[in-house]
Amino acid sequence: MSMLKRTGLLSFSCLLLLVAGFTPNGLAQKKKPAPAAAPAAPALPIKLMVDATHAGEKILHAQMQIPVAPGPLVLVYPKWIPGEHGPTGPITDVTGLHFFAGSQRLAWQRDLSDMFTFHLTVPAGTTTLDAKLDLVMPAPPEGFSSGASATTQLDMLSWNQVILYPQGAKSDDVQVTASLKLPAGWHYGTPLPVASESGQDINFKTVSLTMLVDSPVLAGAHFRRIALGSPDSIPHYIDMVSDGDAALQMPAATIEGYKRLVAETGALFGARHYNEYHFMLTLSDHTAHFGLEHHQGSDDRIAERAMVDDDARILAAGLLPHEMTHSWNGKYRRPAGLATSNYQDAMQGDLLWVYEGLTEYIGYILSARTGLWTKDQFMDEAAEAAAALDYTPGRSWRPLQDTADAAQLLYSAAPEFESWRRSVDYYTEGFLIWLEADTLIRKQTNGQKSLNDFCRIFHGGQNTPPKIVTYTFDDVVSTLNQVTPYDWKKFLRDRLDTYGPGAPLGGITNGGWKLVYDDNPSEFTKQMEKTRNVVDARFSIGLLLDDKGRIVDVITGSPAALAGIAPGSKLVAVNTRKFDPDILRDALKGGKASGTGIELLVSNGDFFKTYALPYHDGEKYVHMVRDESKPDVLSEIIKPIAK
Repeated sequence: MSMLKRTGLLSFSCLLLLVAGFTPNGLAQKKKPAPAAAPAAPALPIKLMVDATHAGEKILHAQMQIPVAPGPLVLVYPKWIPGEHGPTGPITDVTGLHFFAGSQRLAWQRDLSDMFTFHLTVPAGTTTLDAKLDLVMPAPPEGFSSGASATTQLDMLSWNQVILYPQGAKSDDVQVTASLKLPAGWHYGTPLPVASESGQDINFKTVSLTMLVDSPVLAGAHFRRIALGSPDSIPHYIDMVSDGDAALQMPAATIEGYKRLVAETGALFGARHYNEYHFMLTLSDHTAHFGLEHHQGSDDRIAERAMVDDDARILAAGLLPHEMTHSWNGKYRRPAGLATSNYQDAMQGDLLWVYEGLTEYIGYILSARTGLWTKDQFMDEAAEAAAALDYTPGRSWRPLQDTADAAQLLYSAAPEFESWRRSVDYYTEGFLIWLEADTLIRKQTNGQKSLNDFCRIFHGGQNTPPKIVTYTFDDVVSTLNQVTPYDWKKFLRDRLDTYGPGAPLGGITNGGWKLVYDDNPSEFTKQMEKTRNVVDARFSIGLLLDDKGRIVDVITGSPAALAGIAPGSKLVAVNTRKFDPDILRDALKGGKASGTGIELLVSNGDFFKTYALPYHDGEKYVHMVRDESKPDVLSEIIKPIAK
């Protein structure tokens, strides 16, 4: 996500007028309306009608009928979006906002301290307020659900983007009856229960606002549904849309992997907390790419050919296991600070190393247990995650806990200087911490117990419809101690609150493996560089750049950083020859063979400079290698457990 910041200067006379309470045109400034008392949720449901027939033109039309009482009314637009861990509601793209009491159009005013809040006065005798808004969708492909969501052929409708509700009301208490009009010929998938449909119109059953926001609708002209099985009479589907039919031809072996995912999650957690589950999979090069969890499904968006191209499919294989895991870890069991009663209260991300970190660990493990990854692919992915953290100098000043506490800032941070700033590292570092916890449990219990037991106790129980059970840090520690007694509080706090050096690699070493670096890229590295158009020289000279030479990041303390090369600049030439990825790789190899350094010509804005790097160790890529002095616990961890 990006934001354009405008700046300007006020003249001294204008400044005096503003201080005196007047605008430069001489009019008195409006006073902020007095806050109204927080109302109870409406007794009758809000009726929400969304017209998506112009989604291909990047606009949605919404109408609401909101039960009201006469007098002051405050309506709010959802701000803090579950799963996005930040105030990411796309309020800037709400346009065409009108309110009516019968035929009378009502004036409204935005709150001066909260841009997501609207004040108006309901006339006497009015019991229903009619509201209209448009959501324009000019968004670039970056971002979460506020990023690009529609093309001429498809749309992912997130209900939180097209609704207003009374300030102070709990989302569980607000009832909504929604309907949706789709373009002709489009098909759809959603976990939201349907009451009826006719032609292009779909009428949904009345649900709480919580359930509505948690149940997006994926629709498109090119649609395919794949049934994954119905254990315990709970159906599971992949609902896929794309910009063309060819992208929907998921290989049979991959479909079998996702069927095994349903079986493996059942075996791992021992219970399900949803009525049905839908992977809502968008395959497009013109939408944002990410995964967003929902209780009864997930909003998964990847490149158009990600399921038919072998390299891209392997890189994306961990996405659906991660998002499905969230149904248990994140949606059902949720940190107390993230379980807000509405979409306006700020969320607290201090336990995201459980919410996302444990999910990252389980997602990796499930990818291997289901065969979506081979054992070697799992090891390559784990090695890459560990090495990236080992080469993150920001760990020397910022503890992992702060990356969770500051999540709402870090999600939108620029990629430049990421290794020094740190990013949302509770994903991959959480993977390493929970891997280490798993190996410790297995060691403490002589292989009789594992993190599988923690998952069954913490996330399992009996099958239930969607519900939330909150937890605290102490609950996590207590459950770990139920599995096996240990000083888990110290174990976790030591890894959350301390500063480097080096990544927490205890799970890898306890698991009978170790990280090594050589000049042969793994298959994962090759796939990553090819699919993502990057050149990864982080572990050698300290550069991460794209295949056009744009330097995305420079590792602090690396040869490139010590020479003075900055992120955001561009590599123009290597040893006086025009840059391309192979030229750089050949120069690194040649420098090792000859014992000489490497010379880089870099442009920074309008200026060029040549940097001489005294580096001659060649290319460096990471691998996982067996430590034969220890049992192979990692291989045991990734074995399937479903019968």
